[in-house]
Amino acid sequence: MSRPRVLLTRRWPAAVEAHLAERYDLTTNPDDRPMDETAFIAAMQTHDALCPTVTDSIGAAVVGASGAQVRIIGNYGVGYNHVDVDACRRAGILLTNTPDVLTDATADLALTLILMAARRAGEGERMVRAGAWPGWAPTQMIGSELKGKTLGLIGFGRIAQATAARAHHGFGMNIAYSAPRRQPTDVEAAVSATYAPSVEALLETADFVSLHCPGGAATHHLIDAARLSRMKPTAILINTARGTVVDERALAEALATGRIAAAGLDVYEAEPRVEPALLALENVVLLPHLGSATAETRLAMGMRVAANLDAFFAGAAPPDRIA
Repeated sequence: MSRPRVLLTRRWPAAVEAHLAERYDLTTNPDDRPMDETAFIAAMQTHDALCPTVTDSIGAAVVGASGAQVRIIGNYGVGYNHVDVDACRRAGILLTNTPDVLTDATADLALTLILMAARRAGEGERMVRAGAWPGWAPTQMIGSELKGKTLGLIGFGRIAQATAARAHHGFGMNIAYSAPRRQPTDVEAAVSATYAPSVEALLETADFVSLHCPGGAATHHLIDAARLSRMKPTAILINTARGTVVDERALAEALATGRIAAAGLDVYEAEPRVEPALLALENVVLLPHLGSATAETRLAMGMRVAANLDAFFAGAAPPDRIA
């Protein structure tokens, strides 16, 4: 009996590729270059499972390709707004993701950006590397402390709660959040969190705003010029969620004019392109989408996809089914 054919659209950790190769007829991407729509459509017709990443756009034209053989899409990541979920349902193709396993790594990175932006670490390193540091001075590179400041979280799922725990218990920050639904009292009590009735109310009171909401049409440019104008002039914006949540041009304008103090970004609207106006600013930390980039997490993500594939091809329900 032939083994199911599985395609990985990018290179995955070697241990995961080896694990999958033992169980499936595995196709990898040795050049590790993003595939285009034509290549995806062709793959849909020759494979039983497609395993994309956040850089892939799996739209209706791909999912609904004529003669498609793919029966399951095992997404490598927790976010799946790059996959047309409705098209998957119409085509009878299962979609899974990898929740839980990247929570800690992404929360750690959110704290990294908070600290870097608050203490002007990126700016300071550039000064030292450029040979422009004149030596210590009492008023040089003055930043902001975290203790006693309010961290406002937009979205309060696993990653946001893990970020809140680090900020509250580790740095003495006050926690507020805005979300479509209020969390149970025990979840709030774990980090002494207060619920903001609206995004605007949160923005007006937070010293740091960290984004933890999904991508997609509902959150496109959630943070725009109007909402940036609601923030304190001393506030710092952090985005480890999806680049499309922030209007980058409006953010660059707010940073350039001092409307807000700083920002820390790990995701961008049109990755790998970054808004040129942001690149010219000192008061923004720019990281290359490192949220889940630890050896432990990337391995765990791959093994989570493998577990979903194993269940599906054994005739069982995948544990992380989305559609």
